[in-house]
Formats: sequence, C-alpha cells, structure tokens
Amino acid sequence: MAGNSQRRNRRTSNKKGAQVGSGGQRRRGLEGKGPTPPASARKGHKKNRVANAQAKQAAARRPAPRRGGVKGTSEMVVGRNPVYEALRDGVPAVTLYVQQYIDNDERVRDVLKLAGDRGTINLMEAPRPELDRMTNGLNHQGLVLQVPPYEYAHPDDLLVAAQDNHEDPLIVALDGVTDPRNLGAIVRSVSAFGGHGVVVPERRAAGMTAGAWKSSAGTAARTPVSRVTNLTRALEGYQKAGLTVVGLAADGEHTVEDLEELAGPVVIVIGSEGKGLGRLVGETCDYRVRISMPGGAESLNAGVAAGIVLYEVARRRG
Repeated sequence: MAGNSQRRNRRTSNKKGAQVGSGGQRRRGLEGKGPTPPASARKGHKKNRVANAQAKQAAARRPAPRRGGVKGTSEMVVGRNPVYEALRDGVPAVTLYVQQYIDNDERVRDVLKLAGDRGTINLMEAPRPELDRMTNGLNHQGLVLQVPPYEYAHPDDLLVAAQDNHEDPLIVALDGVTDPRNLGAIVRSVSAFGGHGVVVPERRAAGMTAGAWKSSAGTAARTPVSRVTNLTRALEGYQKAGLTVVGLAADGEHTVEDLEELAGPVVIVIGSEGKGLGRLVGETCDYRVRISMPGGAESLNAGVAAGIVLYEVARRRG
C-alpha cells in the first residue's frame, strides 16, 4: 500500500525539475539587457514613426545616383579648313587621316602641327580611295578628322552637379532647336552664367556635333549636355525634384523681369525660332514668360533668347 501511495504522489506532483541541457538559461535570463534605446529607435513608438517619415522625405529630395547617359555617334570632319578650325577650336579628336602624297601646303602643315601639339591624336596615312570611301565621296581635300562619340550626361547628373556646388539648379532644356551652332552658343551662355547643364531630345533636335563644339568655344568640355528620349517626361522629373519649369514663349503670361521664380531652382525651356514650344512641352511648364522687345521684333534667335534669360537669372541670384 505504501508503494502505491508513493507512485500516486509522483504522478500527481506538479514540481518540475531542471531540464537536461538547459545550460544556464535561467542565469542568463537574470542578466541586464543594457540601456533602454531612445524613443526614435523603438519600433512602434511615435517618435520612431516620425524619424522614419523624415528619412523617407530626405531620400525623396535627394537626386538619384549618377547613371550615365547615352553616347552619340562618331563623326568625320572633312576638308582642310574645317579640319584646321576644329583642331584650333578644341574639338575632341581621335584620329587624323592624311592622304598619301598630299600637297604639303601651309594649311596642311598647320593641321599637322595642331594635331601633333595635342599629343593624343593618332596620325594615319591613307590612299585617296580609302578616304573617298570613308567620307562617302565628299571633297575631303586629303584631310579627314575623326571625332569621338559625345558622352551625354544623365538628366539627374545635372541636379547632382548643382548639389555638389551647394547651388540651386539652373538648367536649360531645348525643344526643337535643330541648329548645332545654336546649341553650342547656348552651352556657352549656360557656362558663362553659372548654369549646370543643357537637356536636348534625341529626335528632331541638334546634338553635340563638331559644329556645336566649335560654337561653344570650348565650354562644352565643362558644361554637361543630357540627351533624353522624352523631353516632357524629363521636365516632369525635374518638377518632382522641386524645380520650377519656365517656358519661353512670345505670348507668355509673364515677363522675364517680373517672374520671381527665376531666382530659385529652375529649368528654362526654349523652343525653336519658328514654331516655339511644342504643345505637350508648353502644357508641362509651370510658367510661360516672354522677353519684352520695345523694338517690335517678332522673335529672337534661340541662342540670343537663352542668353537674355540666363543673364536675368544670374542677376537675381547675384
């Protein structure tokens, strides 16, 4: 009977002994867990939610990382005077092709000297039929200069350039400007008045050719140009980044000298001399401004118009 009573007591006992392999878990449970983290770091706390929201807002304001832009195509400058002027004006070049047995006149000697002074241009001698083939039968006069593809910037690179200088972005976008000389002149004005770059569309617009390089008077080497597939979408991206988009139009509701927004982060959009701004681009602009012209001229060259507006922006910021 006594044995049965003992077995019955063991079965009904609630006492629980130490488990095998507990390894001191109870002892570690008594140890402290360190100082209490600040409220902003405690998940679910109001201050933590506020801190996370502020971090997201800062990330949204920060420009996207540089991703690089598209590349242009290689270009050939042909003829003795065009080749000489391209080398003199600092147009980038990879190779100078010289016809075999060429008449070594003064202009040819000048070209060879300019190419040699750079020290980075390959000099290649080629027979006339080969130069005819390379230039599709153009009158090359025995000299052909190969210009490398232009490396266009990404639109976001222009914002990063402004951020790096701790400045409000100043960008010029061109809508339908097809003359490379106008593009080069605008790049020169952007550089002169502290702008951060130029944006051009891929189609129906001038690109950074040798002619644009020459018109920029060397400033294309330090002023980035971005090429985009859709100008309207690029402008909307700049608006989301906090920039005001200002279109230049002959019938604009505001004048350049009256628009206070030109003193802040801004994109100035300039259309072609004949057609002006396209419909979609014009509708995307936050403001449309006109240049007062007491003389009564109907329109201005795109390069001249850009210079006037950029001067006004620089004056307000200065």
